[in-house]
Amino acid sequence: MGKAKVVVVDDQNISRGFFEMYVRAAVDYELVAGLRTAESAIEFADKQEIDLMIMDVMMQDGIDGLSAAAQIKQKHPEIKIILTTSTSETSWEKKAKDAGIESFWYKEYDEHGLLEIMERTLNGESIYPADEPKVPFGKITRADLTEREIEILRELTASMTNEEIADKLQISVNTVKRHIQNIMEKTGFESRLDLAMSAKSIGLVVNDSDRLSND
Repeated sequence: MGKAKVVVVDDQNISRGFFEMYVRAAVDYELVAGLRTAESAIEFADKQEIDLMIMDVMMQDGIDGLSAAAQIKQKHPEIKIILTTSTSETSWEKKAKDAGIESFWYKEYDEHGLLEIMERTLNGESIYPADEPKVPFGKITRADLTEREIEILRELTASMTNEEIADKLQISVNTVKRHIQNIMEKTGFESRLDLAMSAKSIGLVVNDSDRLSND
């Protein structure tokens, strides 16, 4: 059996170079392309034989990696895909699973090494993190926030008002206010602006409007 043909898709040169280096250094893999847009990955999959694609979720130009991976799986179910991200946005895991994407790897926080994920994915396993990333956030970690608090924080990073958040999540404005106050008390941030800006800057959560904004 020949070497597994691998494509790396990441718009960040340093990150893409890191993935390419890993693939080149491994005896069982052949790097057939390093691409910087998800559109080019879709086109490449239509024309070339690929065994494994490693693709970042967030892209600066055009369609995001999650949407592109879902399209590729629909047309080419035989191509195995590992989605990666440097953020700690956990909602993408469910979307990836629903799209049939084999594996999901947090660059900064995953306990598994990339080569292990690649090998197990090619061997037919589906590898997703067992636990949420334990990212420091103020006086706590991400894991100390409830699912509802994470949801509200995600909308806060998109500069939504309490009323807009309440409407989207189908809860009362007072409930939104109470949750924001609870998050601020837990984390030690003194304003909702500081809270939202810090969460966004470290990639604690990513609103879908930011992921899809370049489509």
